[in-house]
Amino acid sequence: MIVRPHLNWFRMLLAWRGSVLPQLLPRLFIVLCLSIVAVAAHDHILRVTVNLSTVPFSLIGIALAVFLGFRNNASYDRYWEGRKLWGQLLNESRSLAREALTLVTPGQGEDARSHARPFVEILCALPHALRHQLRHTDPRADLETRLPPALLERAMASQFRPATLLLCASEWMRGEARAGRLDGYAVLAFERNLNGLSDVIGGCERIASTPLPFAYTVMIHRTVYFFCAMLPFGLVDSIGALTPIFAVFVAYAFMAHEAIASQIEDPFGIEDNDLALNAMSTGIESALHDLLGDPTRTPPHPPEQFILD
Repeated sequence: MIVRPHLNWFRMLLAWRGSVLPQLLPRLFIVLCLSIVAVAAHDHILRVTVNLSTVPFSLIGIALAVFLGFRNNASYDRYWEGRKLWGQLLNESRSLAREALTLVTPGQGEDARSHARPFVEILCALPHALRHQLRHTDPRADLETRLPPALLERAMASQFRPATLLLCASEWMRGEARAGRLDGYAVLAFERNLNGLSDVIGGCERIASTPLPFAYTVMIHRTVYFFCAMLPFGLVDSIGALTPIFAVFVAYAFMAHEAIASQIEDPFGIEDNDLALNAMSTGIESALHDLLGDPTRTPPHPPEQFILD
């Protein structure tokens, strides 16, 4: 994710990282070459002349803009829902940690923070487990520094590790209730927030496992590139030598919208415009340790060039 202060109008024109322009340069170069061919054919430098009317391009352009707008809205809805789910993950985790610290009656001479620490450590590990599940990466390196060995092996042996950690948290609550340290109303409060965490996990899994329909994506992709390839031959009769400039600019507008939508369609990836799950996982963990009174944990490395992963 790109996180940087607001730029002035001139520096915004020169922004490179996160603008999707680097990946579009080869495609824009092809459009530029086609534009040069169109100008050469129009000036009878080549033997074959292809001049098209601008009317069909106007009609197709309007329809294509509508389709791209719908595609971008659908992709951004997935991106924003993913961000709201991770915000809910923070809220539910804080509520559970607070309840563990205030609603559980510790044993004689036992500190409430020390008693609640095993439960809070499970909550600290859960965002990291969820992040790795969504990105299909190995979570062992992150989990082994946050979980005891027995719980680590139990989590690693399961397929859905966040759900397993949630089960372990529920088992801790059940043990406290059986020991008489939690009354019935406190159990209901815990269950409400644990169910909220379950909704977060299920919502993230739904987004990650259900992409936009492939046929719809292919249709827009083909239309965009066909439109951009033919556009120079529709412009050359009216603007002549300026065709390469305007054709490349219009191609950039359409291709960039399609590329951005493709990136944020999967908000849990590792591209520049995806959600910064590493930073959010660390932020949730820091918030929970702050409730325990632990020293503030800072990231091992500051964000480089305004990039959070």
